[in-house]
Amino acid sequence: MKMNVLKGALATTVILALVAFTSSIEKKKVNIKESTIQWTGEKLTGSHEGTIELSDGYFLMEDGELVGGEFTADMTTIDVTDLEGDSRQKLMGHLKSDDFFGVENYKTAKFVINTVAKKGDIYGISGDLTIKGETNPIAFDMKMNENTATTNLTIDRTKYNVRYGSGSFFDNLGDNTIYDEFDLAINLKF
Repeated sequence: MKMNVLKGALATTVILALVAFTSSIEKKKVNIKESTIQWTGEKLTGSHEGTIELSDGYFLMEDGELVGGEFTADMTTIDVTDLEGDSRQKLMGHLKSDDFFGVENYKTAKFVINTVAKKGDIYGISGDLTIKGETNPIAFDMKMNENTATTNLTIDRTKYNVRYGSGSFFDNLGDNTIYDEFDLAINLKF
Protein backbone atom coordinates (compact mmCIF):
# COMPACT_ATOMS: atom_id res chain seq x y z
CA MET A 1 0.00 0.00 0.00
CA LYS A 2 2.84 2.41 0.78
CA MET A 3 4.30 1.81 -2.67
CA ASN A 4 1.10 2.88 -4.47
CA VAL A 5 0.84 6.13 -2.46
CA LEU A 6 4.47 6.92 -3.26
CA LYS A 7 3.95 6.16 -6.95
CA GLY A 8 0.81 8.30 -6.96
CA ALA A 9 2.61 11.20 -5.29
CA LEU A 10 5.54 10.89 -7.70
CA ALA A 11 3.20 10.80 -10.72
CA THR A 12 1.35 13.90 -9.44
CA THR A 13 4.65 15.74 -8.94
CA VAL A 14 5.78 14.89 -12.50
CA ILE A 15 2.44 16.02 -13.98
CA LEU A 16 2.51 19.30 -12.02
CA ALA A 17 6.11 19.92 -13.11
CA LEU A 18 5.18 19.34 -16.76
CA VAL A 19 2.21 21.70 -16.49
CA ALA A 20 4.34 24.35 -14.78
CA PHE A 21 6.99 24.20 -17.52
CA THR A 22 4.61 23.90 -20.45
CA SER A 23 5.12 27.02 -22.52
CA SER A 24 2.42 28.83 -24.38
CA ILE A 25 4.79 29.65 -27.28
CA GLU A 26 3.08 29.57 -30.65
CA LYS A 27 4.93 29.34 -33.97
CA LYS A 28 3.25 31.65 -36.52
CA LYS A 29 4.35 30.78 -40.02
CA VAL A 30 4.90 33.67 -42.44
CA ASN A 31 2.85 33.55 -45.64
CA ILE A 32 5.77 33.77 -48.07
CA LYS A 33 3.55 34.33 -51.12
CA GLU A 34 1.94 37.45 -49.60
CA SER A 35 5.09 38.82 -47.94
CA THR A 36 7.51 41.18 -49.69
CA ILE A 37 11.13 42.25 -49.41
CA GLN A 38 12.02 45.27 -51.53
CA TRP A 39 15.62 46.44 -51.83
CA THR A 40 17.15 49.75 -52.91
CA GLY A 41 20.84 50.19 -53.64
CA GLU A 42 22.43 53.52 -54.46
CA LYS A 43 25.48 54.55 -56.40
CA LEU A 44 27.01 57.95 -57.00
CA THR A 45 25.03 58.44 -60.21
CA GLY A 46 21.64 57.01 -59.18
CA SER A 47 19.97 53.98 -57.68
CA HIS A 48 18.38 50.63 -58.49
CA GLU A 49 15.62 48.69 -56.81
CA GLY A 50 14.10 45.26 -56.83
CA THR A 51 12.80 42.36 -54.77
CA ILE A 52 13.95 39.21 -53.00
CA GLU A 53 11.59 36.39 -52.04
CA LEU A 54 11.35 34.63 -48.70
CA SER A 55 11.68 30.86 -48.77
CA ASP A 56 10.64 30.34 -45.14
CA GLY A 57 9.91 32.24 -41.97
CA TYR A 58 8.08 32.23 -38.67
CA PHE A 59 7.48 34.32 -35.57
CA LEU A 60 7.49 32.86 -32.07
CA MET A 61 4.67 34.34 -30.01
CA GLU A 62 4.06 33.92 -26.28
CA ASP A 63 0.70 35.07 -24.95
CA GLY A 64 0.23 37.20 -28.07
CA GLU A 65 3.65 38.90 -27.75
CA LEU A 66 6.63 38.45 -30.07
CA VAL A 67 9.52 36.55 -28.44
CA GLY A 68 11.53 35.24 -31.41
CA GLY A 69 11.61 34.11 -34.99
CA GLU A 70 13.66 33.04 -37.96
CA PHE A 71 13.51 34.01 -41.63
CA THR A 72 15.24 32.71 -44.75
CA ALA A 73 15.46 34.64 -48.03
CA ASP A 74 16.02 32.85 -51.33
CA MET A 75 18.92 34.85 -52.78
CA THR A 76 18.50 33.18 -56.17
CA THR A 77 15.28 35.23 -56.57
CA ILE A 78 17.02 38.63 -56.57
CA ASP A 79 15.07 40.68 -59.12
CA VAL A 80 15.54 44.16 -60.54
CA THR A 81 12.30 46.13 -60.93
CA ASP A 82 13.51 49.51 -62.19
CA LEU A 83 15.05 48.24 -65.47
CA GLU A 84 13.81 46.23 -68.43
CA GLY A 85 15.28 43.99 -71.11
CA ASP A 86 19.02 43.45 -71.42
CA SER A 87 19.87 46.08 -68.79
CA ARG A 88 17.69 44.27 -66.24
CA GLN A 89 19.16 40.86 -67.08
CA LYS A 90 22.71 42.21 -66.92
CA LEU A 91 22.24 43.79 -63.47
CA MET A 92 20.42 40.72 -62.08
CA GLY A 93 23.26 38.52 -63.32
CA HIS A 94 25.84 40.82 -61.74
CA LEU A 95 24.01 40.90 -58.38
CA LYS A 96 23.87 37.09 -58.38
CA SER A 97 27.59 36.80 -59.24
CA ASP A 98 30.47 36.51 -56.77
CA ASP A 99 31.05 40.28 -57.14
CA PHE A 100 27.90 40.73 -55.06
CA PHE A 101 25.87 37.92 -53.45
CA GLY A 102 27.42 34.79 -54.99
CA VAL A 103 24.09 32.95 -55.12
CA GLU A 104 25.59 29.82 -56.68
CA ASN A 105 27.41 29.16 -53.39
CA TYR A 106 25.18 31.16 -51.03
CA LYS A 107 21.60 30.42 -52.07
CA THR A 108 20.02 31.80 -48.89
CA ALA A 109 20.36 34.63 -46.41
CA LYS A 110 19.04 34.16 -42.89
CA PHE A 111 17.91 36.31 -39.97
CA VAL A 112 17.41 34.92 -36.45
CA ILE A 113 15.79 37.04 -33.73
CA ASN A 114 17.78 36.91 -30.49
CA THR A 115 16.07 39.50 -28.27
CA VAL A 116 12.84 41.49 -28.35
CA ALA A 117 11.65 44.53 -26.40
CA LYS A 118 8.21 46.09 -26.88
CA LYS A 119 7.09 49.70 -26.55
CA GLY A 120 3.52 50.37 -27.68
CA ASP A 121 2.99 48.60 -31.00
CA ILE A 122 6.70 48.77 -31.88
CA TYR A 123 9.12 45.96 -31.18
CA GLY A 124 12.84 46.59 -30.80
CA ILE A 125 14.46 43.59 -32.45
CA SER A 126 18.04 42.40 -32.33
CA GLY A 127 19.42 39.33 -33.99
CA ASP A 128 21.93 37.79 -36.33
CA LEU A 129 21.86 38.34 -40.09
CA THR A 130 23.80 35.95 -42.32
CA ILE A 131 24.55 36.94 -45.92
CA LYS A 132 27.13 35.23 -48.11
CA GLY A 133 28.25 33.06 -45.18
CA GLU A 134 29.05 36.06 -42.95
CA THR A 135 27.00 36.60 -39.76
CA ASN A 136 26.70 39.98 -38.03
CA PRO A 137 24.37 41.38 -35.36
CA ILE A 138 21.74 43.93 -36.40
CA ALA A 139 19.05 45.84 -34.52
CA PHE A 140 15.94 47.61 -35.78
CA ASP A 141 12.36 48.56 -34.92
CA MET A 142 9.42 46.59 -36.29
CA LYS A 143 5.71 47.44 -36.24
CA MET A 144 3.39 44.49 -35.77
CA ASN A 145 -0.38 44.10 -35.77
CA GLU A 146 -2.75 41.10 -35.99
CA ASN A 147 -1.32 39.57 -39.18
CA THR A 148 1.34 41.97 -40.53
CA ALA A 149 4.85 42.96 -39.51
CA THR A 150 6.70 45.81 -41.25
CA THR A 151 10.16 47.28 -40.98
CA ASN A 152 12.77 49.21 -42.92
CA LEU A 153 16.41 48.19 -42.55
CA THR A 154 19.69 49.62 -43.72
CA ILE A 155 22.39 46.98 -44.23
CA ASP A 156 26.12 47.64 -44.66
CA ARG A 157 26.95 45.15 -47.41
CA THR A 158 30.70 45.33 -46.77
CA LYS A 159 30.20 43.51 -43.44
CA TYR A 160 29.03 40.54 -45.52
CA ASN A 161 31.98 40.49 -47.92
CA VAL A 162 30.00 42.28 -50.64
CA ARG A 163 32.58 44.90 -51.56
CA TYR A 164 32.30 45.38 -55.32
CA GLY A 165 32.46 49.08 -56.22
CA SER A 166 32.81 50.15 -52.58
CA GLY A 167 34.60 53.44 -52.07
CA SER A 168 35.59 52.11 -48.64
CA PHE A 169 37.78 49.42 -50.21
CA PHE A 170 38.71 50.68 -53.69
CA ASP A 171 40.29 53.97 -54.82
CA ASN A 172 39.60 55.95 -57.98
CA LEU A 173 36.10 54.57 -58.63
CA GLY A 174 34.75 58.00 -59.48
CA ASP A 175 31.21 57.79 -60.90
CA ASN A 176 31.29 54.00 -60.50
CA THR A 177 31.21 54.16 -56.69
CA ILE A 178 28.40 52.07 -55.19
CA TYR A 179 27.39 53.04 -51.66
CA ASP A 180 28.11 50.48 -48.95
CA GLU A 181 24.60 50.51 -47.53
CA PHE A 182 21.43 49.20 -49.11
CA ASP A 183 17.87 49.49 -47.81
CA LEU A 184 15.25 46.81 -47.30
CA ALA A 185 11.52 47.50 -46.94
CA ILE A 186 9.99 44.36 -45.45
CA ASN A 187 6.29 43.54 -45.22
CA LEU A 188 5.52 40.15 -43.67
CA LYS A 189 2.06 38.55 -43.64
CA PHE A 190 1.21 35.69 -41.29
